[in-house]
This record gives sequence, structure tokens and C-alpha cells, in this order.
Amino acid sequence: THVVRGNEYLSSAPKYNRLYEAFGWDVPTYVHCPLITDENHKKLSKRCGHSSYEDLLEQGFVSEAVVNYVALLGWCPEDNQEIFSLDELVKAFDYRHMSKSPAVFDVVKLRWMNGEYLKAMDFDRFYEMAEPYIKEVVTKDYDLKKIAALVKTRIEVFPDIREQIDFFEELPEYDTAMYCHKKMKTDEEKSLEVLRDILPVLEAQDDFSNDALFAALKGYVDAKGCKVGFVMWPVRTAVSGRQNTPGGATEIMEILGKEESLRRIRRGIELLSR
Repeated sequence: THVVRGNEYLSSAPKYNRLYEAFGWDVPTYVHCPLITDENHKKLSKRCGHSSYEDLLEQGFVSEAVVNYVALLGWCPEDNQEIFSLDELVKAFDYRHMSKSPAVFDVVKLRWMNGEYLKAMDFDRFYEMAEPYIKEVVTKDYDLKKIAALVKTRIEVFPDIREQIDFFEELPEYDTAMYCHKKMKTDEEKSLEVLRDILPVLEAQDDFSNDALFAALKGYVDAKGCKVGFVMWPVRTAVSGRQNTPGGATEIMEILGKEESLRRIRRGIELLSR
């Protein structure tokens, strides 16, 4: 009953109508969709290097997010809802609300939407899809599911995982200036004092679970009369060598384990002592 196609075929509609009439067929209702263009307002084309649906999947997008995003190109729901399940799209979509103007394919918006789908995704399915990316950079015997749980709400596409977790495999070289944080009121000298103080606390710690580690460090915080961030910032810096990480100090140490965590903290003390 309906023929759905791009706006570029609008001019040929009368020719098709004559063919239908010549054969004695009912003329269908045409729905001409607005073109999808790139940021330079050029029509998307595989020949020009633009990504196909399959390319987007290979780039780490999930099919539901791609379908959801493309459905919103040139169409706007009455209530301005943006995230739809496929069933919700089927019920809500109305071609009569489509725009006549070309729609720009915004990769930034698609990445955001994909990230929202990853946050809401069932963890088992997320882990199944994330595991190959994790294994590309983490070869040591760590609990990969715990690493996946850390990044689940912090990535937009699966390839983002690599740069977020590479410090688990090997402590990177880092500048001790990273220990300075104005908000946490810490600097290199204070960080050195904290690391020296908490080293024996962690050496005596048998339970290296996240909760037990936090309780142990919180005990030091309470005894010292400082804020949690004053202690956690230098510890997280020492065990990750990174300014931004997908998890906090104790979450990272739980995954690294006691031996590796202590090795990295001793390395931090060594660097700060120079």
C-alpha cells in the first residue's frame, strides 16, 4: 500500500504512476524520506567513504542504537522522547511527522545514544560484547568481568574500552605532577606522606576486596582527620598512573590484587622520593 524511498525519487513519481495506471494497478501511497547528509550537507554515500550499517557495528555501535538514531533523522516524536525500544518505535513512528528538510548524520549524537544503550544493557550481554576488546589489552589473570563492570557506564562505543583499561596490563610511565590536585588539597609532598603511611596498612590487609580496602583506608582517614579524597587521590594515581580511570582506588586495587597493588604503591613512593 505504501512505497517508502528517498526524496531524490520524488521527481520520477509521475512516471511510475503512469505505469501503474497502464497495468491497471492501484497507485500506492508514496512516502518520500528526507535525505541524510554529512556535516558538509553532502548526501551520505559509501563511495565517499561514509559508514554503512555494517561498518557502524564494526566500529563498536550496537544495532538497537543505530536503528533508534536513524529513525529520529527527519522524524520527531510528539513528546520529544529520544531513546526507544524497537517495539516502542513501531508504535510511535508516524511518517506524517517527518520533516521535508535533509537530516544531518551527527556521529557525536549517535555515540551519546549508543552509550545510553550500553548503560541500560543487560550485563551478561554487555560482557559478551566487551570481552574481546578487554582481552586485546589485558592478558594477565584478572577478573575481566569486574573490569567490564567498571567501564560499562563510562564508554560510548566498545573500542573506548582499550584506552580506559590499558593501565591494568602495565603501569604506565607518569609525571608525579599528577599527584597534585587543588580540590583534593594534595601535592607531591603530601601524597608521599600518605603513600608511606598507608603502605603498612595495606601490607597487613588480608582481605583485598573493594569494601574491605575502603574500610581500611577510611580508618586511616578518620585517624588522620582528613577527607577521603585526600587519601584516595594519591593511592589511585599510584596504582593506575593515570589522571582519569574507570574506577576508584579501591576498585582498581581489588582487580590488581595485593601483590601488584603494593608494587605500584612502592613505585609511587620511589618516584615521589626523588
